[in-house]
Amino acid sequence: MANDSETGLRRWLARIVAVRPGELQALLWSFAYFFFLLAGYYVLRPVRDEMGIAGGVRNLQWLFTATFFVMLAAVPLYGAVVARLPRARFIPLVYHFFVANIVIFWLLLTLDIGRVHVARVFFVWISVFNLFAVSVFWSFMADLFAAEQGKRLFGFIAAGGSAGALVGPAVTVGLAVPLGPANLLIVAAVLLEVAVLCALRLERAAARRGKQPVAVPAVAAPVGSPPTSPLGGGWLAGITLLLRSPYLAGIALWVALLALAGTFLYFEQANIVAAASEDPAVRTRIFATIDLAVGMLTIIVQLLVTGRLITRYGVGPAAGFLPVVFAAGFVALAVSPALAVVIAFQAIQRTANFAISNPAREVLFTVVTREEKYKAKNVIDVVVFRGADAVSGWLFAMMRTVGLELQAISLAVVPVMAAWLALALGLGRAQERRARHSAMHASAERKPTAKGA
Repeated sequence: MANDSETGLRRWLARIVAVRPGELQALLWSFAYFFFLLAGYYVLRPVRDEMGIAGGVRNLQWLFTATFFVMLAAVPLYGAVVARLPRARFIPLVYHFFVANIVIFWLLLTLDIGRVHVARVFFVWISVFNLFAVSVFWSFMADLFAAEQGKRLFGFIAAGGSAGALVGPAVTVGLAVPLGPANLLIVAAVLLEVAVLCALRLERAAARRGKQPVAVPAVAAPVGSPPTSPLGGGWLAGITLLLRSPYLAGIALWVALLALAGTFLYFEQANIVAAASEDPAVRTRIFATIDLAVGMLTIIVQLLVTGRLITRYGVGPAAGFLPVVFAAGFVALAVSPALAVVIAFQAIQRTANFAISNPAREVLFTVVTREEKYKAKNVIDVVVFRGADAVSGWLFAMMRTVGLELQAISLAVVPVMAAWLALALGLGRAQERRARHSAMHASAERKPTAKGA
């Protein structure tokens, strides 16, 4: 009966996602894991945005710089943990650590101890948390699924996160004013603990099916590093792996340009929203409304479009869609730097990122080794992204200092978006070459076994 139910569910899901036999349990637990992870984060995100303004809009570049240096300290610690603990242990450990941090922030905010300073620290902390938590999730996904599977399934898995991103802001919109921002932290902590339970169930599903819950990955893991064993290596191995690989360096540059575009838009949003309202609760609701719109749009696109689009057109065009959206959005802001325009721009670019370009970017990591997935990927997602954030923040502040208005800054970014598009298309071609080479290599290794049988 259980097998019949699973078959029926798989056939029903096949209407929206190309799931194949043997993939269903891994797919559903991955969906649930990402749902609760992002639901927890998106309860916190509007609180972060309000605290960023509470700490002073003029201080945002300092907060971004502080975030980068915290990342520099955190990445070697993460590398040491990954090198010494198997996947089934270090993934829950990372999330439990962040939940403990949330409880500490809740106590400090509830007791009203140095609220402005706590707000600034919280802004930095949640930026670190977001990148680490999501990077660990997608490293896990790239470890479990092959490149061909990623093209089919990552859009649906990402929809789990988008559903969570829809629930989180809805909770915040309803509770931000009656409960206050501080008490939302406990809600987020509970959601993150449920995400850990889903990750553990996914790990058990993987163990029941052997080393991989689904098909053999396109690139084999390094010898001596199965999923149940520590990866080994040095605590700075991620940086070394990144510097040695032009492919990984290209992904790092793609991420850096994403950070630049996102930071410039975030700073423009902060200036426009701060001018629109001085009420913290109202500003929190504005940010939550943006998140709610993004969640609704993203989940529709991920369920109905993403898998088909990436499978048909490839990773490059999908990753290149976001630079086009940013270019159009910055032109719109140059014409009219109004609250309605920045809300629409944020909603559209984040939908394009989460629904199309981000799943495509994660497919890029399915054709690298396991050590690169967990170590180099984390350096890219965390250090490179936040480093580019910090540099972009100071660049924006410098442009404002010399007297440039928001319209002029918006236009200055547009040519950079064109270079970003060209890079995305090049990375897509490189991923396809690696996938074909890996498939040929795997086929050659299987032939002697077949003859011997």
